[in-house]
Amino acid sequence: MKVIVCDPISQTGIDFLRQQDGLETVVLDRCHSEEELLPIVKDVSAMAVRSETKVTKAVLEAAPGMRIVGRAGVGVDNIDIEAATQNGVIVMNTPGGNTIATCELTFSMMMALARNIPQAHGSMTTGEWNRKAFKGVELYGKTLGILGMGRIGGEVARRAVAFGMRVLAFDPYITPSRAKALQVELASLDDIYEVADFITVHMPLTDETRGMLNKETFEKMKPSVRLLNCARGGIVSEPDLLEALQTGRIGGAALDVYEAEPLADDSPLRQCPNLILTPHLGASTIEAQDNVGLEVAQGIADYLLHGSLMNSINMPSLDAQTSAKVQPYLRLGERMGLLLARLGQAATERLVITYGGLATNLPGDPIARAIIKGFLGAAEGEEVNLVNVRSMAKERGLIVEEIKSSEQVDFREWLHIRAWAGDEKVSVGGSFFGMAQHPRIVRLNSQPVEIVPEGILFMMTNKDRPGIVGHLGTVLGKHDVNIANMSLGRDREGGQALTALNIDSVPSTDCLAELEADPDISHIRIVKF
Repeated sequence: MKVIVCDPISQTGIDFLRQQDGLETVVLDRCHSEEELLPIVKDVSAMAVRSETKVTKAVLEAAPGMRIVGRAGVGVDNIDIEAATQNGVIVMNTPGGNTIATCELTFSMMMALARNIPQAHGSMTTGEWNRKAFKGVELYGKTLGILGMGRIGGEVARRAVAFGMRVLAFDPYITPSRAKALQVELASLDDIYEVADFITVHMPLTDETRGMLNKETFEKMKPSVRLLNCARGGIVSEPDLLEALQTGRIGGAALDVYEAEPLADDSPLRQCPNLILTPHLGASTIEAQDNVGLEVAQGIADYLLHGSLMNSINMPSLDAQTSAKVQPYLRLGERMGLLLARLGQAATERLVITYGGLATNLPGDPIARAIIKGFLGAAEGEEVNLVNVRSMAKERGLIVEEIKSSEQVDFREWLHIRAWAGDEKVSVGGSFFGMAQHPRIVRLNSQPVEIVPEGILFMMTNKDRPGIVGHLGTVLGKHDVNIANMSLGRDREGGQALTALNIDSVPSTDCLAELEADPDISHIRIVKF
């Protein structure tokens, strides 16, 4: 499998990739345009990029064997996530590698803001000695508002507490227990705007966060507040920030990221005396670059060689241990989904997936993806994969519901799928037999069965009468079809029965016609797993 390194990453990461058996690593000598990349990516399995290379829809479509794009860094603005998902390509980043670097830059910027260090330095280089002009403030006893309490926000909080600051945190997803452990107070945005002496942003750029710090929010802040953004450009409205700084609406600001990068030479931000600017230095330390280079290399190798996945943008992340536990369910789930599709339910509107027994302890999303892949793949073929199944289901109006049930079941591990079309439903139940986790279909609709979901499966509905199994065997034998396994079920004596056979070859048209001529046989289906 070929891996191309498109942008400069650490030699440590490159060496790691080159040491992996099964991987061929090619390091490009420079950043390539979209047009230049098209012939290069046609036979690659993975790309490692930073921010320079643009992974566009055209690039992704030109790489039929592409499985993963790894971003050495956090931001993935240069990667078309939607196109990657549609093409079954995983996108991963390295959020942990630059955590300390970005945290320390943020804290350095906050200290520089507090003590006017850049301005004082500039004054000294021109021959001035003006102590009175650069009187600052202490961090001790001040209130810091942190917007976003992920890895970086948490590290900033730890350092602020050590400096004797009161820390207010806004993050809809942080738990009270984690807040307590970090010695921070959870607060609303308005509360932070009202009382904070410093505000630092550590949130991703989304539709919700774009321009969230603007003229309206600046009006809610103290005139002395100092604002920092070392996260993503665009969260702070630059025109509104400039106006607030020029009019004294806020006391100062420090930016490491911008709405458009690089910052234009003639940007008015460059002329603002109470604004500190750095050229996107968040991850620019020797240690961080080494860390993210190695992290992206390990992420790519772990996925290509072992199937484990961490820090994925468009797929659930699984460590190696969890991946090993989930893999049998992926195989079972995909085969159950395929079987369900072949049961003849037209215009399915809803899939209901129930996890029971030990299955409730596993992450459901990858298993659900495998089930949907099997179900949709029966009609869509190779276009469906684990990455794009969710979006494909949504496009087709297929609703997928997942339930983790605590009800007692007959099996240690249990999967059950119901497919609804209006008020009509069909269902399949699956489990594992033995320590080797051999997958089995154990229920079709309401009937218990024991079907091995492998090879070629022959299913028929028939009247429960003496001799019908012998008749079936005779007809199949007449047409040179060998039976490998057999499962029989019935609702009652003399009622409807279900016969399922694993066979070694697909019955001919003549063979099927002969069976269907029997008035007691109906609904013959052939499923290839």
